[in-house]
Amino acid sequence: MLLFVKVVWNETKNLANQKKHGISFREARQLFVSGTDYLEIFDEVHSEIEDRFLAIGPISRGLVLVVWTERDEGIIRIIGARLATRREQRLYHDYLKQLP
Repeated sequence: MLLFVKVVWNETKNLANQKKHGISFREARQLFVSGTDYLEIFDEVHSEIEDRFLAIGPISRGLVLVVWTERDEGIIRIIGARLATRREQRLYHDYLKQLP
């Protein structure tokens, strides 16, 4: 889990994401700056050009899935965000059960 990172995004992509999924990247940013644990999964299928990751965890509105990449050390670029599906919620809760 990363703390005290800079989180950036493309504003055009943010507006499209809000229209499609009803969640802004500013809201999704909470996942990375809140200090709460989140499940991080390497997205091998979509990492041909750059390493992409999926993060599932809590924000004020509920559990979200955020697609992101690390641009430079300590700089996260959000690519997409939406509320987590039931399956993704189960993955997250199973992850929490494994924590010490």
